[in-house]
Amino acid sequence: MTGRTSPPYAADEVTTLLAFLDYFRATLRRQTDDLDAAQLDTRLEPSTLTLGALLKHLALVESFWATEVFAGEQPGEPWAAADWDADPDWEITTAAHDAPEELRRLFDTEVVAADAVYRRAIADGGLDTLAARERHGERPSLRWILVHLVEEYARHCGHADLIRESIDGAVDL
Repeated sequence: MTGRTSPPYAADEVTTLLAFLDYFRATLRRQTDDLDAAQLDTRLEPSTLTLGALLKHLALVESFWATEVFAGEQPGEPWAAADWDADPDWEITTAAHDAPEELRRLFDTEVVAADAVYRRAIADGGLDTLAARERHGERPSLRWILVHLVEEYARHCGHADLIRESIDGAVDL
């Protein structure tokens, strides 16, 4: 199983935010470790969500917030080539076609890239640094983005807990 370090009980704001984000990233990795393609594509009825879809969705979330919103850059692949108009949930519906290794690699690659963006911003201007692009009419701060990512991961890790338990009974990963 993928190792996971609990966030510190007493630390500065940056350390606390990044530790919680890393904790939930590791939680998702643990929930998807050692599963094959069929297991990663298992649904817990009536939902269509799968662990593979969560890996790909959260890879997209990492790329979207770090690359597109915060840095103001165009998305890389596979996001740039996706037909989002034809399928707004493309990352979720296409995950079943990706090998487990590819899903894990994509997730890990986007996490590393996002971390690099956030660490540069923290070093250059801190958590109050505003994103290059607006969301809903405002430019979010890096602080807001990190809190949002923690919230997004926490919600989806709850989904992952239930799906993983339905696959092999694994709990408390």
